[in-house]
Amino acid sequence: MQSLNSRRFTLKALTAAVALTTLTALPALAAETIKVGILHSLSGTMAISETVLKDTVLMAIDEINAKGGLLGKKLEPVVVDPASNWPLFAEKTKQLLGQDKVDVIFGCWTSVSRKSVLPVVEEMNGLLFYPVQYEGEELSKNVFYTGAAPNQQAIPAVDYLMSKDGGAAKRWVLLGTDYVYPRTTNKILRAYLKSKGVKDTDIDEKYTPFGHSDYQTIVADIKKFAAGGKTAVVSTINGDSNVPFYKELGNAGLKARDVPVVAFSVGEEELRGVDTKPLVGHLAAWNYFQSIKNPTNTEFIKKWSAYAKAKGIAGHKDKPLTNDPMEATYIGINMWKQAVEKAKSTEVDKVIAAMAGQTFKAPSGIVSKMDEKNHHLHKSVFIGEIKADGQFNVVWKTPGPVKAKPWSPYIEGNASKPDEPVKK
Repeated sequence: MQSLNSRRFTLKALTAAVALTTLTALPALAAETIKVGILHSLSGTMAISETVLKDTVLMAIDEINAKGGLLGKKLEPVVVDPASNWPLFAEKTKQLLGQDKVDVIFGCWTSVSRKSVLPVVEEMNGLLFYPVQYEGEELSKNVFYTGAAPNQQAIPAVDYLMSKDGGAAKRWVLLGTDYVYPRTTNKILRAYLKSKGVKDTDIDEKYTPFGHSDYQTIVADIKKFAAGGKTAVVSTINGDSNVPFYKELGNAGLKARDVPVVAFSVGEEELRGVDTKPLVGHLAAWNYFQSIKNPTNTEFIKKWSAYAKAKGIAGHKDKPLTNDPMEATYIGINMWKQAVEKAKSTEVDKVIAAMAGQTFKAPSGIVSKMDEKNHHLHKSVFIGEIKADGQFNVVWKTPGPVKAKPWSPYIEGNASKPDEPVKK
């Protein structure tokens, strides 16, 4: 029979053992989920475009979790708001990787935000999936680019506008927001137009700051320039400035048949707040439109509509819209999931290796493939005309998926650059 003292000792030891077990169990509990960082502007000038991408990632996370999660664990989203503030993107990335210990980040829209994040993900060996068309001229081991490179959007759009079907444009207005994406894209386009025999005097390049809202003078200048011959406008205006720009086009009566505008950053979401009737026939070039008819897209739209309704997402619960960066986001998270399953790990280097050659049935109607080497998707290109209801009617498309060229052949010195990220 135990003495009272030895019983007390046993109780003490038992309590200590339980406490010890609890302590050691804590880190194990912390690793019971796989953390996914979401880095999109939910306020400021870019919120008009980026908020819906945050919701797209959350929808995909819900879907994956409903099917049992990943590697037997639930995905846990960690949402931050870098608030259209470019240096804040870097700070939030440090927080996500260092403090929150996320395994992957889905985020950024503007190239200036991506450039801000790039040194951080490289230094901390993080993983970023970037879902928006951009200017190229970049390859990183730590980034997968699921939007278009210039040869998957900008170059085909200009080719179309030069063609008979596109109006046979001879003069060009390159109009953009003043930062790296429009300036580099226009540098590529200027060199491309030159290679096609277009003179410098037939190219007018203009830039406005982020959040710019007065386009009266600029639209008047475009009208004047267009008097010198058949003119097209290539717009790389980003964010909420698109609303006043398109309103001014309507006010000035600048019709698509006279001076067509092709936009690279305007989709269904950006047209939501605009009276689209005066804009009928103006163009956008993307790798996906909501109006594309195929069973995968029907399913994607249905899922998004149900999710937006269930979550009460502003605007979308009543009028659900899908767009190209949403599709690119959705492809990205699903490919990342497949790569994690293939690698049987969320470890960054293992996932990077497993991403090579991943395929996913895309709502655009193709089987989208992550290039085996260059971290970019093979994508189809579509040009759509704005319809009165704010949707797009596809007027031109590539016969099939186009391989991305991250280094544009129209920029000097690019021929010698390797088509895969340099291992650091």
